[in-house]
Amino acid sequence: MSAIETTIISIIIMIGLGYFLKRIDFLSEKDIDPFNKIVMYILMPCMIFHAIYNADLSLIPKLGILPFIILASSFATGIASYFILKQFKLDDIKLWSVLVTVMIANTAFMGYPVTLGIYGQAGFLRAIFCDMATLCIFLILSFVLILKFGGTVKTAVKKIAFFPPLWAVVLGLCFNWLNIPIGSVLDYTVNYLGQGAIPLIMVTLGLSIDFSALSRSKSMIVFTSIMKLAFFPIVAFLIVNYLGLVDLEYHVAIVEAAMPSGMMSLLLAITYKLDYELTSDCILINTVISLITLPVIIMLI
Repeated sequence: MSAIETTIISIIIMIGLGYFLKRIDFLSEKDIDPFNKIVMYILMPCMIFHAIYNADLSLIPKLGILPFIILASSFATGIASYFILKQFKLDDIKLWSVLVTVMIANTAFMGYPVTLGIYGQAGFLRAIFCDMATLCIFLILSFVLILKFGGTVKTAVKKIAFFPPLWAVVLGLCFNWLNIPIGSVLDYTVNYLGQGAIPLIMVTLGLSIDFSALSRSKSMIVFTSIMKLAFFPIVAFLIVNYLGLVDLEYHVAIVEAAMPSGMMSLLLAITYKLDYELTSDCILINTVISLITLPVIIMLI
């Protein structure tokens, strides 16, 4: 069995475990929020910090192009989606509820385990750089939604400034560049905590699956799935070929672009009082669909 098949099947099993545990009432949707907090504030920052702290930073000039690819693909998808959605004559709240869904990719929660499983630590390091673009997109959309629907610039900046994975990147880079030792005990502790991120992420995704969303938001689910799971990675494919990227940069950029919609889009929908149920439905269903599209895209490239 290839690394691709092994990784995807493992992810499906872990997501399926979460869904099964919900079905037998061992866990419930109420557990999603505390699990996400554990991942976001403890496990994922540890995973990111450990990867960057032990990385060869001489590669940074080479990897700096990756955020640009995700940013360009996101904005191309967003602009195309905007003009298409205008034809549906949606009100601004629904329109932006869909736009944030197609523009923000799940480059971390889904992207990290997939790239790590298939391409190893080298691929994971590149995935972190791709995720930096997602943070930028989140910040830009926050400011746009403030201007459109109200809110304060201070709130948007605060959300980014206190975003734990961002600090994990900053501290990982600083400790690596300055060659600051953290000692074997702390190194092992951070590594062990980081290893817990992927299983908990997958189980949490399983808990969030709700197939009744198909009947509530069918047309927009179809639209966001096409734009996020097909159009977005096609744009990335065109860009990486135009730039002449090869090897891991080529593969990871396209795979990260092919990720389903990110949970950060739901955070935007809730914060700025958009139609968060519509956003949630689109995220959940195209995450499930991505379990089919991702292996196809990975094998094609």
